[in-house]
Amino acid sequence: MKKIVLLLCLMATITAIDAYAQMPAVTLKTIDGQMVRMDTVANGGKPFIVDFFATWCKPCLRELDAIAEVYDEWQEETGVKIIAISIDQAQNVHKVKPLVSNHDWEYEVFLDTTEELKRAFGVQMIPYTMIIDGQGKVAYKHIGYTDGDEQELINKVRELNDQ
Repeated sequence: MKKIVLLLCLMATITAIDAYAQMPAVTLKTIDGQMVRMDTVANGGKPFIVDFFATWCKPCLRELDAIAEVYDEWQEETGVKIIAISIDQAQNVHKVKPLVSNHDWEYEVFLDTTEELKRAFGVQMIPYTMIIDGQGKVAYKHIGYTDGDEQELINKVRELNDQ
């Protein structure tokens, strides 16, 4: 019992510390080949959502499709933007741009082919979604996707905008 309590306390502490982490100085490519240092990414003082995905991950695609359906309204209401981070390996990266185009995603899409950003955040499973607050700190994170999870995301963004 003591081990379980200690483990839960450790997990809560790690989560609390991790919740205030900032974007690391990792450089990624956009799907158009431009280099972007992640610690310089911002949204004019407003929150933004970072969503790790892969072309082969069906829950990832369902999540990004569900967000795409309401993305215009979210942007209009809150100013939030979405950054989708593909963790596809280099030999599969050619599949990312056509996938984004076929799904009509209007997100900024970056390629983490070396998984450096994924490792920096300790991402073990995808989809892995984070909300970065207006000061560039991780304010919320979520692992996995179940239909309707996108509502929780926008509610967290609204809370951050109200602070």
